[in-house]
Amino acid sequence: MENRKKTGFLLGPALFLLAYFFPLLPQNLKASRLLAVFLLVVVWWVTECIPIPVTALLIPVFLTVFQITPVREAFAPFANPIIMLFLGSFILARAMSVHALDKKLAFSILSLKSIAGNKTRILFATGLTTLFLSMWISNTATTAMMFPIALGILGTFQSQTDKNASSSFSVILLLIIAYSASIGGVGTPVGSPPNLIAIGMLEKLTSYRVTFFQWMVISFLILIPMFFVLYYFMRFSLKSEKKNKEVTNLALPGKTKTPKGFTRAQINVLAAFSVTVFLWVFPGLISLIMGREAPFFLWLQRHFPESAAAIIGAGLLFILPVNLQRGRFTLTFKEAVKIDWGTLLLFGGGLSLGFQMFETGLADAIGKFFISSGGSSATLSLITLLSIVLSVYLTELTSNTASATMIIPIIIAISLEASINPLPPVLGSAIGCSFAFMLPVATPPNAIVYGSGMIRLTQMMKFGFWLNIAGIIIIWIGIRFIAPLLGLI
Repeated sequence: MENRKKTGFLLGPALFLLAYFFPLLPQNLKASRLLAVFLLVVVWWVTECIPIPVTALLIPVFLTVFQITPVREAFAPFANPIIMLFLGSFILARAMSVHALDKKLAFSILSLKSIAGNKTRILFATGLTTLFLSMWISNTATTAMMFPIALGILGTFQSQTDKNASSSFSVILLLIIAYSASIGGVGTPVGSPPNLIAIGMLEKLTSYRVTFFQWMVISFLILIPMFFVLYYFMRFSLKSEKKNKEVTNLALPGKTKTPKGFTRAQINVLAAFSVTVFLWVFPGLISLIMGREAPFFLWLQRHFPESAAAIIGAGLLFILPVNLQRGRFTLTFKEAVKIDWGTLLLFGGGLSLGFQMFETGLADAIGKFFISSGGSSATLSLITLLSIVLSVYLTELTSNTASATMIIPIIIAISLEASINPLPPVLGSAIGCSFAFMLPVATPPNAIVYGSGMIRLTQMMKFGFWLNIAGIIIIWIGIRFIAPLLGLI
């Protein structure tokens, strides 16, 4: 890792200087300077020689210093409505964590008599719970929460069965948590950063607007089959284990401390979350029933856009009281600020870079280069497939947000240059950025379960290799054929 960082420190500035002083686009100096910045940022993101969010924060600085765009335009994407959408959803997720609403749900499901004690049912319930939570909470937070619960389950099995017989179950249970978290992240626009990057760039650069509800319908065409492929693949892998599926008393960590009913704070969080989800989904349902030109749908879009709905939900957490006499509300400001600011910074920097790639003409130049180099015969199906494959395997090496930021503007430019609909390749790319399963560095969920010491690198690569292939095929079929057949794209 140290060698990788050292390489990034040297290679990034070297490529920057080379591209800056020997421009590939001498007729467009702004685009040439941006290409130099782009190469520096890509190398620093891939090698992580400095923290990825810090690199993202430096992007608007570079854009200003090298006179690519005025400072106001460079920093404007940090206040993009999509940033506010993520901010609101992060605060809601933080409230769930503070008041253990997410753990309560997980405990409630895994403690059911029909599930506890049976390995295959535990596998299915754990994966499904992780998947559902990851649709609304960050993949990292979901995995971090489910990880100790999984260890508690494994501890129970190992205390009542032979430890060697439970070793493969340990690997499979931990991997299904990590992989389900990544798969669940594609289920809603707020589930994973690449989703909103795709939505934001499509709206800004192509005028395509994907609603919250529309994204969910499209993503479920991929999410559901992918989860069942994951589950049956993992279940098949258990067949080599000795038949010892039952335990008498499944103990979950903290189970005895969890109250049976909901606390006042949990009810408030549930209410704020429900209001937000309703405002996110209801306009899409109206457009499905009445059409996208219906006056009521347009009124809802103007008055309650997704970003405003997220802030409304987050704001309710500071208004709904837990104890009015003592002045205690559902969430305090100190608790609220403990969210993932790094992702917001990465998001803002990525949008700034992506928008400028179009403003300066760099993305257009890359698109023309691709078409002139033999891509003129590329069909929508081929470009969509290549977008998915590139996104999946690039994300094995760097952050999925960084991957989406690098790839999506180029895909949009190539699509426009080839005169094809950019929606399928962009959506395929965004979802592909969440389907990297092979390496610990690919996603935080992979890293968390790998850090347990129970999973060898070769095991993760073996499972991940086949799931990568399955994911690419499922995304491609869902985005390219099924979604258009249903009139969703």
